[in-house]
Amino acid sequence: MQMNIEQIRHVGVIGAGTMGSGIAQVFAAAGYRVSMADVCQQALDAGLRRISDSLDRLLARSVISGTDRDSTLDNIQPSLTLSCLESADLVVEAATENPEIKSSLLQEIDGICRPETIIASNTSSISLTRLAACTGRADRVVGMHFMNPVPLMKLVEIIRALQTDDEVCTLAAALAVKLGKVPFHVNDSPGFVANRILCPMINEAIFALQEGIAEPEAIDEIMKLGMNHPIGPLALADLIGLDVVLAVMRVLHDEMGESKFRPCPLLVRMVDANHLGRKTGRGFYDYEK
Repeated sequence: MQMNIEQIRHVGVIGAGTMGSGIAQVFAAAGYRVSMADVCQQALDAGLRRISDSLDRLLARSVISGTDRDSTLDNIQPSLTLSCLESADLVVEAATENPEIKSSLLQEIDGICRPETIIASNTSSISLTRLAACTGRADRVVGMHFMNPVPLMKLVEIIRALQTDDEVCTLAAALAVKLGKVPFHVNDSPGFVANRILCPMINEAIFALQEGIAEPEAIDEIMKLGMNHPIGPLALADLIGLDVVLAVMRVLHDEMGESKFRPCPLLVRMVDANHLGRKTGRGFYDYEK
């Protein structure tokens, strides 16, 4: 059974972290009823605070009205179980960038949701073809790779698994437009387009730091002033999360088998030390929690 955009009313989002809460926010702001699920109450509480703070910033800049803020929050229902997805028309998986976790989640979602429900993954690097094969509805699995911070960034990569139906890709792109985003269709490949290009650049910046070529501020300012980047690669790594950057680099290295994708040892050590960037208060720069 095919589904058109008017039939999408209830959206499930799995994961209340930085990406999951951002995805929940933009769907709720567009008028969708959103169920945001996580296994941890603390994560749900933090996700709701993150959404509230984001909306307050938009309100302070007169981007939205107070009514918009309140209706967006009213549209989001937190849940500690996946049973909230039983009536969902679309489920967006935004769990940790780990193939085993995502595969297990997609299998569980497949068993809960109605046959016509579309499953989208926000994976930033993992094979959609492999994830889709874990379900009994591979033709209804698609990638919707949002950028961080989700409420502000316009791009959504629409990733087609080998099995994805054309109409599902078209519908995912139409949904992105309805959210005020700009979608681009991408075929399934490690890192897709955005992270295939971005993360190796960040990784190379970390190598430059490790080798003592320049201090973090200099590396970032050189890329900002010389290449017209709005943010330097090290500051961007802190924003994305160094654990996410490392996960993407490992996927690229494992899948492509080329030494140019080898994660920088300094990146590995920083993740081991839990210096993950903004979300832990310390990365290449120090942040107040």
